Amino acid sequence: MDTIYITGHRNPDTDSIVSAMAYAALKNALGQREYQAARLGQVSDETQIVLDRFGFQPPQLITNVRTQVRDLNYDTPPTLSAAATISRGWQTMQQHRISVIPVANEDGTLYGMLSAGDVASYDMSSVRNPRVGEVPVYNLLSVLEGKVLNEGGEMKDVVSGEVTVALPTGRENLMFSDPNSIVICGDQPEMIRRALQLRVNCVVVCQAEVNQELLDMDTDTCIISTPYDAYQTVRLICHALPIGHICKSKDLVCFHLDDYIDDVQNTVLESRFRAYPILDDEERVVGTLSRFHLLRPRRKRVVLMDHNERAQSVVGLEQAEILEIVDHHRLADIETKNPIYVRNEPVGSSTTIVAGMYQEKGLMPTAKMAGLMAAAIVSDTVMFKSPTCTQRDIDVANRMARIANVSLDELGKAIFSATCGDDKSVEAMLLTDYKEFHIAGHDLAVSQITCMDSDRLMARKEEFLEKMRSIRKDKHLDTVVLMITDVLLEGTQLLYVGDEDTIRQAFNIRNDGENAAFLPKIMSRKKQVIPMLSALWG
Repeated sequence: MDTIYITGHRNPDTDSIVSAMAYAALKNALGQREYQAARLGQVSDETQIVLDRFGFQPPQLITNVRTQVRDLNYDTPPTLSAAATISRGWQTMQQHRISVIPVANEDGTLYGMLSAGDVASYDMSSVRNPRVGEVPVYNLLSVLEGKVLNEGGEMKDVVSGEVTVALPTGRENLMFSDPNSIVICGDQPEMIRRALQLRVNCVVVCQAEVNQELLDMDTDTCIISTPYDAYQTVRLICHALPIGHICKSKDLVCFHLDDYIDDVQNTVLESRFRAYPILDDEERVVGTLSRFHLLRPRRKRVVLMDHNERAQSVVGLEQAEILEIVDHHRLADIETKNPIYVRNEPVGSSTTIVAGMYQEKGLMPTAKMAGLMAAAIVSDTVMFKSPTCTQRDIDVANRMARIANVSLDELGKAIFSATCGDDKSVEAMLLTDYKEFHIAGHDLAVSQITCMDSDRLMARKEEFLEKMRSIRKDKHLDTVVLMITDVLLEGTQLLYVGDEDTIRQAFNIRNDGENAAFLPKIMSRKKQVIPMLSALWG
């Protein structure tokens, strides 16, 4: 069962995190266990306080949804030991109708790759050079369906030598004479005697019995009987060699489960192998990949929560399959290949929308989840003072607070008091709730810090402006804006760098050159700042 990630926007705020968690919990409770909440960035201090308050861990962090090797329907053929016989390797390929199988060490790590071509090449070369080396006796007994007949043979573990068929002959120079031989014969007592006297490595007796006198001779030659004829025996002895002797084990091209498909495709285009081994994090073989697996890769599946803008979404979104969008912002630039479920409602918090889904499905959230959802609504509506806040947000937040038996005022104070710690760097505060927008050819970033004491932050105004200029330069943005929203003052201290004339015109700011202004009643980025700039830029 492939995971479906429910992810909020980059630099996630409390609403983005909680709405994803709540929606995943709803899906899971309805039997759809593949849904999992995810986050695209670090959890803010505010969000961490809320999570700790109600006993939750942050969702899984994901950095991108680019298609990886693990997302492919790759093959999982049997993986053989390097000690397995060539005969076993060939039978495995025939049984599974494949032409390449991975070969592994004892611990499962990659040793090499055995192909049908490797077997065929070895088979042809063995006709001209029927010499085998270091063949385990176990392997011989297996492929020949044989048994050792003599006591001396039981002491031998491996055999080597030139495979010779001992035919009846009257000429001495046509008979075997090298002790380093594997002699194949039938019901030929004198040939067997000669081989034992010469102390050849091995005698294989085909479809015949051996006199006890010969078996009692003082020799270390291994005598094996087999039900196969001489021709079959020759071929099977060659196939008793371990596949580690013939498989490709050097200059291998392999991939890991976490490798990205676009990187894999480039590598495959530069090589000519039929199949490539796939390894896990511990370098163990888990399967093989062929070119046709790359033609129609299985994409990661995502649900976009609290955003519908590509610049705010997860990296690699173009390679993923978007299943749903649940949001309360303006419609932006996300495109899909197929029709999907979209729920976009004009409320102050995405969590409010998710709470409505609980009601529609007839499922009440747990007390802990309800408390988490109440906190998210309070956070995103700035204690119901944001112009985006609706009566529905207030009603839902109150209902969740009753279920969780918590005070909304207490939650609000805990949330917004956590934002403005003196020990935080301006960069950390700027990037906590930072979003980038592309509007009518203009690249804009707007960061928002919501607090209950803006004076403490304004004392660090020059630090903020310096960092904003650095962000603007590094990210090639036209304008960078910081909203320091004060809950008690019900307004925003606006800092800005870049296209300053546009900012002053949009918000009717008169103090030229100060890069800052207090805007009463301005509380919402999405409803009061972005629309004003969009209107100016057309």
